[in-house]
Amino acid sequence: MLDIHNSVLVVIDVQGNLAHLMHKKDDFFHHAEIMVKGAELFDIPTLWLEQLPDKLGATIPQIATPLQQQGYSPIAKDTFSAFQNISFLEQLQLKQRKSIIIIGIEAHICVYQTVIDLIAEGYQVTVISDAVSSRTEENKIVAINKMQRAGAQISSTEMLLFELQRVASGARFKALLNLIK
Repeated sequence: MLDIHNSVLVVIDVQGNLAHLMHKKDDFFHHAEIMVKGAELFDIPTLWLEQLPDKLGATIPQIATPLQQQGYSPIAKDTFSAFQNISFLEQLQLKQRKSIIIIGIEAHICVYQTVIDLIAEGYQVTVISDAVSSRTEENKIVAINKMQRAGAQISSTEMLLFELQRVASGARFKALLNLIK
C-alpha cells in the first residue's frame, strides 16, 4: 500500500487542444482534477509537466488552477519521458520519495515512457487508469497493459485515495467524501 509520506504525484501534459482530443475527455478531466485536489488533501507533493507549452498550449484550467493555488508551476519539457528532463529529475530527487503516482496524457507516449524510465530507476509507480488517457481507447488499453507488465501498479482515483486514507473517520475522511462526490 502507498504511504503518503513517500509519494509524489506527477501530472503529465494535460494541455491545450490536445487534451480536448482525449478519449472520454470529460471523465478523464474529472478524475485528473480529483487526483490533483486529492494530493493536496493528503499533503502529497506534485510535479507538473507540460510538453512544448509554446506549441501545445497551457495546461487546461481544471488542472492548472488548483495546481497554481497550491503554489506549483509547470516544468516545460521537449522529451517524451519526463525522466529525461533535467529539471524534472532534479525536482524529483529533492523530494526524496520513491512512490510515484502518475496521471496525464498521452498514455501510450509520454505517460508510458515516463513510467518505464521510473521503473528502470527503481521507483514504485502507480498509474491511475481513469486519470490517464490517449486519443484512442485502444492506445490507452495497450499502454496500461504494457506498463503493468513492466511492473507498474494500476489503480483508479477512488481506489488510490481510499488506500491513502485507510480509515473511515476524521476531518480528512469527510473532505475526501466531498471531493469524490
